[in-house]
Formats: sequence, C-alpha cells, structure tokens
Amino acid sequence: MKKNLIIEVNGRKYLRIPVKTPVLTAGDDMLEIIRNCTAGIIQKGDLITISESPLAITQGRAVPVDQIKVGLVAKILWRFVANVKYGIGLRSPTSMQCAVDEVGSFRILFAALVGALGKLIGRKGDFYLVAGMQSALIDAATTSPIPPYNNCVIKGPKNPAAEARRIKAALGNETAVMDINDIGGSWMIGGSEGINKGFMELVMRDNPQGQGDELTPICLIREIK
Repeated sequence: MKKNLIIEVNGRKYLRIPVKTPVLTAGDDMLEIIRNCTAGIIQKGDLITISESPLAITQGRAVPVDQIKVGLVAKILWRFVANVKYGIGLRSPTSMQCAVDEVGSFRILFAALVGALGKLIGRKGDFYLVAGMQSALIDAATTSPIPPYNNCVIKGPKNPAAEARRIKAALGNETAVMDINDIGGSWMIGGSEGINKGFMELVMRDNPQGQGDELTPICLIREIK
C-alpha cells in the first residue's frame, strides 16, 4: 500500500522522501551510500534518517543462522518470550543466542527473572530495561525479506549516535538512526546533536520508508514552507 509522504507535526507540514539504495553489504560505508544515493535530491536543512537494520548490515552485524551455535540459556529462554504482532524478536533460539552473545548470559538470565516478576504484577517491558537496547534491536531471521538477510539474525547497529554525528559532520544535515515498524513503533536510537528525538519519532511514526522489499533505508525529511 502506497503511503502518504506528507505529515503534519505541531502545526507544520513535512515531506518525507524515501531514498532507494542497492542491497547493502558489510563492505558498504553508510556515509558514502547516503552521499551517492541522495546526490541531486538532498537540500540544505533536510533531516536524514537511517533505518537501524540496514546500518547494522553495513557494520557486519548480520549473522547467518547456520553460523549461530545455540547454547543452553538461549534454548531455554526463547520459549518464554511473548508472541507479538510486530515481529519475532527474541522468540527464536538463534535470535536469543545473539542477545546472549551481545550482553552475556548473566545479564540475560537476570533480565528474564526481572521480566517474569514484572509480569506477575501486570507490568511489561522489564526484560528489555535490564537486557538493554542491543537486545531490543535484534531482528530474527525471516524479519528481512531481502536475500541473503532473510536467513540472518540482524543485531542492532553499533554506536548509532556516533554514526549519525559522523554523517552530519560530513554532509551538514542533522541525522537520526531510527527503529521503525509498520504498526506505529518509532524509536530514535541515536542522532546528531541538533536533532530532537520526540520530533523524529512523531514525524516517522507511520513508517514512510516501509519495511518490505522497498530498499529505501534512507529518508529525507523536508519542511514544506
């Protein structure tokens, strides 16, 4: 379904411009991808957004499932992850193992204990508060429809704020790294100094880039004067 690329936020209208790229690989540099793919399109004052999973791919953070050795902790804990409508997340032995690899068995076990106690009193989300952002950002295999990444677990990008600052320093445009889905989830996980997290999550809340096979991991945000 084609999405409306114009949105109103706080009484002002903004045009979102999804930017198509080639299929990204671990050999790509996101700065150069943005520079090349936005040439002739980007304007002074445009905000740049980058989807977190494609950025992670360029950092070598996509792990083929056949290279993941699932340990005992992951074999036990993945079964207790709730089914949610926005994706598999850690409800898979291989994605849970990647979370263990990222933050350690002790932290994951402690997070599971805190999460279970929270559920007893009707509270959700405690697991990820303890396990941390990198655990929350992991995309299970089949989340991406693009080969070969449909057979990979994609970990969250490393140092997203530093990457946003690097791109802003090179291009002059404020930059944000976003985790967005099609059901209204919008989370800025890192940005350059001059960007507003609350605004970015509002202006991108309907995911104008899409999360299928659009190959538009970059989006420009331009105020309509």
